[in-house]
Amino acid sequence: MEWYFALAFLLSLILIFMAIGTPIALAFLAANVIGAWHFMGGQTGILQMLNNGFGALSSFNLVPIPLFLLMGELFFRTGLGMKMFNAVDQLMGKLPGRLSYVTVVGGTAFSTLSGSSMGSTALMGSLLVPEMERRGYKKKMAIGPILGTGGLAIIIPPSALAVLLATLAKVDIGALLIAGILPGLTLAGFYIATIFIQTKLDPEAAPAYELEPVSLKAKLRLIITDILPMLSVMVIIVALMLIGFATPSEAAAFGALGVIILAFIFRCMTWEAFKLSVTGALKVTLMAYLIVFGSATFSQLLGFSGASGGLIGWATGFDLSPILMLLAMFAVLLVLGTFMEQISIMMLTVPIFFPLAQALGFDLVWFGIIVLLALEISFSTPPLGLLLFVMKGVAPPGTTMSEIYSAAIPYILCSMLLVALLIVFPSLATWLPSMLQ
Repeated sequence: MEWYFALAFLLSLILIFMAIGTPIALAFLAANVIGAWHFMGGQTGILQMLNNGFGALSSFNLVPIPLFLLMGELFFRTGLGMKMFNAVDQLMGKLPGRLSYVTVVGGTAFSTLSGSSMGSTALMGSLLVPEMERRGYKKKMAIGPILGTGGLAIIIPPSALAVLLATLAKVDIGALLIAGILPGLTLAGFYIATIFIQTKLDPEAAPAYELEPVSLKAKLRLIITDILPMLSVMVIIVALMLIGFATPSEAAAFGALGVIILAFIFRCMTWEAFKLSVTGALKVTLMAYLIVFGSATFSQLLGFSGASGGLIGWATGFDLSPILMLLAMFAVLLVLGTFMEQISIMMLTVPIFFPLAQALGFDLVWFGIIVLLALEISFSTPPLGLLLFVMKGVAPPGTTMSEIYSAAIPYILCSMLLVALLIVFPSLATWLPSMLQ
């Protein structure tokens, strides 16, 4: 069978199963069973496929996923996140557009520690949007920053999605996690600049209001007691990987233990919070492991059928520059993001795009950050971005989807600008990982 027929056959199977409502992981598994029977010799092929899939699940590289998820769940369930957020709020003072800045600064820190875009967006949307509207903020100033910072959880470590992407793409997990730090902080800076420009162009979008002054002594106490302990968890995780003292798996274990210790120190650890955290992390971990199983076997089927090799040969045969090929792959990710969720996109594209990127001579860690940014943009891209609907669910009654769409656009443009910077200056993503070497 020609490679393009094999590729079309396998992709069609997956799309058919997804169209009838089969969960994405099971859709891949069912398509893989049929593909293994057809391409690998019936029952023998299926047994070989299962052995390969279970081999992928035994990888030590998967250990950070449940640990980062547990860390984020504990941070959210115990109330440590809100403690830090409230401290940032009090430190901002009477700055014009203060609550929007609080959203970006506090939301960046919260997203970093929680690792959950949906959790971060849901929490900040339910707590801050009503308060900002009560203070007279326009919708664009209330909703936009929350949508922007929610996506930062994908890029800045610890990111469970980045670990999953690195595992699927067979890229160094520590390098990909570290590579997201500078781009993530740069993107947060773009968000702050966007708020500054919006408040200058339209001062009524974020009207000033009186606040009870906070003394310097009180501010220092807030920083020492409510902010530094939380941020120290992230700093320790990154530092342990940078100096080579711990692998990503070991650093993730230190992070989860650190949040547990902090919860006990602040006396906010309860049995109910611990139980909900473990349950939440376990549910997502099982889904992630099914995804790894399905994607690993799908990649092998693509190779065995000749589809991946044929596609790479066909794509590299065009007289196109690598940058144009990169933009084409980026556009495909954005289009898929309008009607598919991010993990499904990864399962479908990683087995094809990463071998193609390697053939084009791209640094795979740098390319991984580009892919994560595409996923982050698709999270809030109208009309079907996942975070848009999360925001609609927690926003005050009367908030329309068109208002949410218009609020998201400036922050999508910021992400696009970051992608352009990464293409022009790849070292923005590769400099820190090079220190790991």
